[in-house]
Amino acid sequence: MKNIKLELKWAIYFVIMQLIWMLLEKAAGLYKLRIHKHAVYSNFIAIPAIAVYVLALLDKRSNFYGGTMSYMQGFISGLMISVFVTLLTPITQYLISVGIAPEFFPNMMEYSVTNGSMTKDAAEKYFNLKNFIVQGMMFTPVMGIVTTLVVAVFVKKKSKEQ
Repeated sequence: MKNIKLELKWAIYFVIMQLIWMLLEKAAGLYKLRIHKHAVYSNFIAIPAIAVYVLALLDKRSNFYGGTMSYMQGFISGLMISVFVTLLTPITQYLISVGIAPEFFPNMMEYSVTNGSMTKDAAEKYFNLKNFIVQGMMFTPVMGIVTTLVVAVFVKKKSKEQ
């Protein structure tokens, strides 16, 4: 359990970051007034997401591996964080969809139909909690692995003897 304690902690931090980001999106009007800009601005979550992975792997390197960490150790740590974040995805998505932004799905359906990008039937099939949970369960591990592959390169550190 000690081996994965830091990864679980950082997965929880990641979820908290996601929830804060969604609150910021809501406050910025991206679920209502500025819904037409949502697709662009929602991508900026990548910045704090990558930052969380960097901080997590630096924490692992400093507090578990004594200041040195191989690429593989960093990759495994990031992979474990990704697994935990993925397992938390249904809860996270529920909190977002029901607690933070219950207006998102109906507003996005209306916007997508009004601008002609989707039919009403397609919008109803796409913009719902079940579909977003499924998408999150597929997208989260992929993005977590890609992020980990890159971040581990920059966070690895050899000992002075090597």
